[in-house]
Amino acid sequence: MTWLSIGNILTKIIDISIVWFMFYYLLKNLRKNVKLVLIFKGVIIIIVIKLVSSLLNLYTIGLLLEYVISWGPLALIIIFQPEIRAVLESIGRSQLLGRHKVLTVDERERVAYEIMNAVEYLKRNRIGALIVIERNVSLQEYIEPANKIYADITAALIEAIFFPPNPLHDGGVIIQGDKLTCAGAVFKTSMNPNFSKKLGTRHRAALGVAEETDAIALVVSEETGKISIAVDSSLNYNLTLEEFKILLLEELKPKMEVFYDADEEEVAEDE
Repeated sequence: MTWLSIGNILTKIIDISIVWFMFYYLLKNLRKNVKLVLIFKGVIIIIVIKLVSSLLNLYTIGLLLEYVISWGPLALIIIFQPEIRAVLESIGRSQLLGRHKVLTVDERERVAYEIMNAVEYLKRNRIGALIVIERNVSLQEYIEPANKIYADITAALIEAIFFPPNPLHDGGVIIQGDKLTCAGAVFKTSMNPNFSKKLGTRHRAALGVAEETDAIALVVSEETGKISIAVDSSLNYNLTLEEFKILLLEELKPKMEVFYDADEEEVAEDE
């Protein structure tokens, strides 16, 4: 095997890897947007009909589809420009090497412990709060205009930030790894028409950031003291403290641990 043939093989591998990477990110972001999923299905249907018309020599439908295929992409870009822009912004915010810091088990439990103590206090005293935990998708666009803190996470600090006289209590706080990065952050609210009108701005903001990113958004209602978690574009509303803790710990766990756990179980079974 010559160096030229090795170079050709490497070039093909890089070419295929880039295409696979593009499709992976496209499909990953498609599943979060209902409109783009419908567009994708429509394109697939048009391609299938075009293939069938070519096989059966259906001249009229084939001619119409030629025009659709020629001008369709331009029409889609014009009509669905906001959705396409949202997907591109989401890809741009993604951190290819993962979150800022992957927490150890001890760090994760300490962070969860401090957050739980704060949430329990806020719930008991009916103090509204919005705590957003960054994962793989960067929240830098929300951090930049907010008030920077970058401090160790403690229950006392979270309670102090959201205590009503504090000028920062109306916004949200953002957590990166084991640090509370900023306070007074303002998030885009969800425009989901199925969202209950009884829920306020904090819940809409929590769902909004969960729809746009993979962040975990924790909410304490000021009116009722109910606690909720928005994650993966859905809102888990009115959780008990135990349910809240279990879901928080599960979502804080790095996704790779699933594979490690499975491997450990297989080893145990073999023994």
